[in-house]
Amino acid sequence: MFTGIVSELGTVEALEKSADAARLTVRSPGVLDGVRTGDSIAVNGCCLTVAEHDASTWTADLMAETLDATSLGALRAGDRVNVEPALAVGERLGGHIVQGHVDGVGTVLSRTPGERWEVVEISLPADLARYVVGKGSVAVDGVSLTVVEAGTDRFTVSLIPETLARTTLGARAVGEQVNLETDVLARHVERLLDGRFTGPAVPPAEIAEVAR
Repeated sequence: MFTGIVSELGTVEALEKSADAARLTVRSPGVLDGVRTGDSIAVNGCCLTVAEHDASTWTADLMAETLDATSLGALRAGDRVNVEPALAVGERLGGHIVQGHVDGVGTVLSRTPGERWEVVEISLPADLARYVVGKGSVAVDGVSLTVVEAGTDRFTVSLIPETLARTTLGARAVGEQVNLETDVLARHVERLLDGRFTGPAVPPAEIAEVAR
């Protein structure tokens, strides 16, 4: 589990691709203190398992599903990435509950600078639109953000100076892809309510009889 509060901007050392997998090596010494093989670290919002590491770099295996469902397959050596270690019990939940399970990929549609912030518009896959609401939470490349406006195929977020400076979102250009994770609580509520209101309609006369 993660919080969407980026701990460090890491640098891709290598992405070695094979037929249906890849091995990603990231330089991010700031998150490696106490890390062991098998621990979880999120890269651009995608939860990865540490396969090996030294004092400053670590490597993870990316399966075909990860490459298909995220933007990680497009990374190149030298790219900066958002890095967050898994949340430890007792730590502050500064953002919102983020699983590191990417739901889909969006595209940066526009950036509108303000005096000290930027409004960024991002495309939204149709099957995710029902989970994204104004004033709700969304993770974009692993960054916990509050939705400003939500539409059927896009949404906007406002990036404060801290986010612009400390995450990759400050440099994401129009046309670039970003990983999206919607609010897990919304998905659980939908699942729990699934089928509750899809039964046969009750005739008005029967409703009136019950009311009496």
